[in-house]
Amino acid sequence: MSNTPQHAEDLKKLIRRVPDFPKPGILFYDITTLLRDAAGLKTLLHEMSAPYQQQRPDLVVGIEARGFVFAPAMAERLGAGFVPVRKPNKLPAETLSVTYDLEYGQDTLEAHRDAVQPGQSVLIVDDLLATGGTAAAACQLVEDLGGTVAGLVFAVELTFLKGRDKLAGRNIHSLLLYDE
Repeated sequence: MSNTPQHAEDLKKLIRRVPDFPKPGILFYDITTLLRDAAGLKTLLHEMSAPYQQQRPDLVVGIEARGFVFAPAMAERLGAGFVPVRKPNKLPAETLSVTYDLEYGQDTLEAHRDAVQPGQSVLIVDDLLATGGTAAAACQLVEDLGGTVAGLVFAVELTFLKGRDKLAGRNIHSLLLYDE
């Protein structure tokens, strides 16, 4: 991580904690309070982009929905294109899908079949790394399209959920870590 522990703590102070959302027993980390702070948002985007300034991916993939908040701005900063990875039936042209397991069911991600060209370097961005299932599915989707996953970037990581385990061997950068 490129930031100092104190810098991360300053950003964490801008995140609202909402107990019992979306259901009892869950502590939700609401980043909207960080996003509305202009200096905090600027710092967050800078820190999320910094590890890839030299590497310069060809594309930045944003995972629906909150990955869309960061990925286009990061793509612009990195001189890359932006590709949305969406839930089913949201993209207008021919798509490729990946279905993956959730704790209590399954979900699916899609991208346009022509969104990633063979050999392109792709950075995957989302707001949160929790159990890792969605991020692993996004990696599979990029690779099925012929791209190379350069890395994954998350604003927040809930380390106690061990999402990195599903992404073993991948280059992962998480800015704000929570152990609880």
